[in-house]
Amino acid sequence: MCSPQEFDMSTAGTRMVTRSWSRGPGVGPRGSGEEAAPLPRGKSAAEGRKSHHPVKRQRKTQSLKVAYEASDGEKGEGIKPLKVPSWEPQDWQQQLANIRTMRSEKDAPVDQLGAEHCYDPSVPPKSKVKYIKQTSAILQRNYGGDIPASVTELMALPGVGPKMAHLAMAVAWGTVSGIAVDTHVHRIANRLRWTKKVTKSPEETRAALEDWLPRDLWSEINGLLVGFGQQICLPVRPRCQTCLNQALCPAARDSGGPVPSCTGSEGPVPSCTGL
Repeated sequence: MCSPQEFDMSTAGTRMVTRSWSRGPGVGPRGSGEEAAPLPRGKSAAEGRKSHHPVKRQRKTQSLKVAYEASDGEKGEGIKPLKVPSWEPQDWQQQLANIRTMRSEKDAPVDQLGAEHCYDPSVPPKSKVKYIKQTSAILQRNYGGDIPASVTELMALPGVGPKMAHLAMAVAWGTVSGIAVDTHVHRIANRLRWTKKVTKSPEETRAALEDWLPRDLWSEINGLLVGFGQQICLPVRPRCQTCLNQALCPAARDSGGPVPSCTGSEGPVPSCTGL
């Protein structure tokens, strides 16, 4: 048995030895279990500790990634940032659901005849033949008889406007490059107040719709509204009594009843401009 004084000294000596061993040269950081390389001759312990001090690595700055989408549904024609709509029409989702219900039978002329109702009726036939001949020659010479796969190139063809270019991209190439807006879509969008302000042309309506309408709806909106305009929301004597949107239609509410016809016996009605 050791005396208390001897025990304390023994214990203290053990602690001193342990402390000296854990910090002595030739041993790595506490708990690492790795041996440090011996100091070169002539270097002090302080210099050795300094040379083996871990070097802090600088953090690489990370650039902020912003989502972009190709304009016109294609690469190489510029990019624009994804936009969050700051405005959307009131009740548009319920109005769209009602239009889908009214179009569920798929029995409108556009469902059977399609592109035959997409032409511009104001263009004389001899002008159309001229465009067809010119376009055919361009397609044979520049595209091997096929059609181009970009909105810009399609619109460069004689007689092809934005509506037909976007339709061609969707039908021929399976690419949703924009909303195809004809007179039906233009009229109905204004009647339902799907544009922030009254638009004067189909192209102006297209830009207004694309500003807020979710992109996943662009591909179906033309067919829905064209058939709806052919059967119910007619330009002359629209059938408001059978329309599921009668109570939700701003044009019907503003007129206090059925929407007035946009064409009278003397021509277009001034109050229906844009409808």
